[in-house]
Amino acid sequence: MQLKHITAAEAKKLVDQGATLVDIREVNEFRDENIPGARNEPLSRIGDSAITGAPAVVFHCKSGARTRMNAQALAACTDADVYILDGGIEAWKAAGYPVSRG
Repeated sequence: MQLKHITAAEAKKLVDQGATLVDIREVNEFRDENIPGARNEPLSRIGDSAITGAPAVVFHCKSGARTRMNAQALAACTDADVYILDGGIEAWKAAGYPVSRG
């Protein structure tokens, strides 16, 4: 399965419609800054969990590089429609959407 690349605006719309937002950064990165409501599933442990119960899953990291490089492993974690937030949390912030810090 191939993940679709989407903008921050498209990701926000999907999340508002019930999609699960999954942050694949490591725990310390997530604690420092995250998108409210995002679920933290660190890439180093992504194969240990299944992501179920959502119509769609949007994966993100800091800039989008980790999600692009690991697209196949991410897609294998769910049977939902899967998306990559292009530009990661940085694109989310640039679009003016909220983040939590600390």
